[in-house]
Amino acid sequence: MIEIKDLSKQYGDKVIFKDLSMTLKDGEILAILGPSGIGKTTLIKTLTGLEEAQSGQVVVDGESYAVSDPAMTSQIGLIFQDFNLFPHLTVRENINLAPMNVKKVSRVEADKKTDDLLAKLGLTEQADLYPYQLSGGQKQRVGIARALAMDPQVIAYDEPTSGLDEKATEQVVDIMLALKKEGVSQLVVTHDLPFADKVADETFDFEKEVQK
Repeated sequence: MIEIKDLSKQYGDKVIFKDLSMTLKDGEILAILGPSGIGKTTLIKTLTGLEEAQSGQVVVDGESYAVSDPAMTSQIGLIFQDFNLFPHLTVRENINLAPMNVKKVSRVEADKKTDDLLAKLGLTEQADLYPYQLSGGQKQRVGIARALAMDPQVIAYDEPTSGLDEKATEQVVDIMLALKKEGVSQLVVTHDLPFADKVADETFDFEKEVQK
């Protein structure tokens, strides 16, 4: 279980959110809902260490962390809205990069895990392609594989259906529900209400909370 307690973020005098609290249960999909531009992406970036919070605490399975503690942020895998794949690396190389450089696993071990993830996500034939050769839906699945390769406690998605067509969106839905069956906890930021209805166990009204 992940508990976010009293999280606050501001830029100068501008408060983005203050004393925000929420809970993500094990194996649950929690959708954070609200219109664009109100700070949902900032929340995700704060939880993954890309932005620094002014205050807050995160409790992971009973152990407390400061929100900016790398020991906590490393447990959350982020799927970027614009994918953020390295254009000069193949699909396999994009997925292998962090396990080999951060976790220091061998190439053989990294390749084996990457092969398993590619098979699970229907990307085996794309292993040696470059990002420019992929569709938007395929890039999204590579982003998911890259996050899963680090064995995170939580997968966090930033607007995962943005720019995707109906078929690709359905693929994302299927993948998220399949991961849920495997017990993967997932946090998704979205303004796509029909998508949220399909995947979420619980919803969090971000706009309502930040206006309290």
